[in-house]
Amino acid sequence: MKSNFIVLTFFLMGCILGWAGLFPEDFDTHQMSVYVLYCLMFQVGISIGSDKKLKPMVKSIRFKMLLLPISTIVGTLIFSALVSLILTQWSLSDCLAVGSGFAYYSLSSILITELKEASLGVQVAAELGTIALLSNIIREMIALLGTPLLARFFGRFAPISAAGVNSMDVVLPAITRYTGAEMTTFAIFHGLLVDTSVPFFVTFFCSL
Repeated sequence: MKSNFIVLTFFLMGCILGWAGLFPEDFDTHQMSVYVLYCLMFQVGISIGSDKKLKPMVKSIRFKMLLLPISTIVGTLIFSALVSLILTQWSLSDCLAVGSGFAYYSLSSILITELKEASLGVQVAAELGTIALLSNIIREMIALLGTPLLARFFGRFAPISAAGVNSMDVVLPAITRYTGAEMTTFAIFHGLLVDTSVPFFVTFFCSL
């Protein structure tokens, strides 16, 4: 919750500063976003590579364990495709790109804004990036607050799938508490695999 509040605060501060015209006219926001994107991708690589549980987890991988992250990815993309039938102002690929964030709001929003700028223009790309930011934050909050209900009515795997990439960090304590300690390995492996897929899926759908 605290991290979501910080992200939203900085986002609103940026909107206010930009609207107030406090940045010089020659300030290159495009170039700055590129550097931020590079830093985020570097951070993703470090977080995955430095995880001490990575090696033993890779050795313990069984095919059945792959079914959960695959189901999360496929289910999210199907739902995102259905949403495009309602939000007709956005194309199918735009909605799929937003859904491909899998609750990784910081990376997906910047990636989408950067990659869609050429085809949609700066303003519309920023709008789509904002939608990605808010929708993925909402997904994280639903998983965080709704874990007890999800586990009770839909089974122990439901909170893990709903959490997306956050099943291995932010939502992990709640998952462990309400689904049992034996689900921790599934949650971490699920989050790690979905986390790794975000840059590839977002980049792919933004290129369509």
